[in-house]
Amino acid sequence: MKILLSTQIDAPPELVFARATDFANAADTISGITRIEMLTPGPTAVGTRFRETRVMFGKEHSETLEVTALDPGRSVTLGCMSCGAEYVSEFRFEPSAGGTHATLEVNSKPVTFMAKLMVPVCAMMKKSMSAMMAKDLDDLKTAAERDTAAASQA
Repeated sequence: MKILLSTQIDAPPELVFARATDFANAADTISGITRIEMLTPGPTAVGTRFRETRVMFGKEHSETLEVTALDPGRSVTLGCMSCGAEYVSEFRFEPSAGGTHATLEVNSKPVTFMAKLMVPVCAMMKKSMSAMMAKDLDDLKTAAERDTAAASQA
């Protein structure tokens, strides 16, 4: 399954990237996240791991994510194994119209036999998952634009 979303953010790419990769404070940025537990100390780098908890389909659900690729100021890729499937989420930030064109691409691949059997069910959940990820991207936009406005008033 593949989900591809994008939005224009009225904030510089460096600021959007910094906000998007501040995983320790992600629950303050993304309304769907109820808590974050950092599993790796120090600044965000390839290998940084954290546990993200959110409510999905009415139940609290936690996943451990790992930074698998990082191009400072431009992109970050997160990997995760969940319910027998491998998920790869890539956030890209490109300068555009005095701000940032932000893209989120999520790809999932069933790995276990049971996950392969569940592909039709997952396809039915794609719309809900897309809406959740679109809300995450919108929350990032709101936070980054608020940061930019605050910086310009200082």
